[in-house]
Amino acid sequence: QVQVVESGGGLVQAGGSLRLSCAVSGLTFSSLYMGWFRQAPGKEREFVAAISWSRSRTDYADTVKGRFTISRDNAVRTVYLEMNSLKPEDTAVYYCAADPRAMGRMPHQYTYWGQGTRVTVSS
Repeated sequence: QVQVVESGGGLVQAGGSLRLSCAVSGLTFSSLYMGWFRQAPGKEREFVAAISWSRSRTDYADTVKGRFTISRDNAVRTVYLEMNSLKPEDTAVYYCAADPRAMGRMPHQYTYWGQGTRVTVSS
């Protein structure tokens, strides 16, 4: 049974930091491309960051580049999203996604999804 479970969301003031985690089970984690997406109320789900299975490639949305860092630890089957200098517009439910085929920016490119973790940034 495949499980993708996010954690680490919460309430933070603008300028603060949070680290999201995403644990994967039921798949060969070291072969997975991993992505983070977010969805704010009334908006479509949008790409945040992605990382290749080997950690050699990362990709970031322009809106988070320089503030967020995606990383992974294959030994513990977990991908992370370090979020710094948070802004109110970062408020959203953050989703972790996995796929064995390729790294991408579109939700439909990912097969496995978590339930999301909520991040709220107050001004």
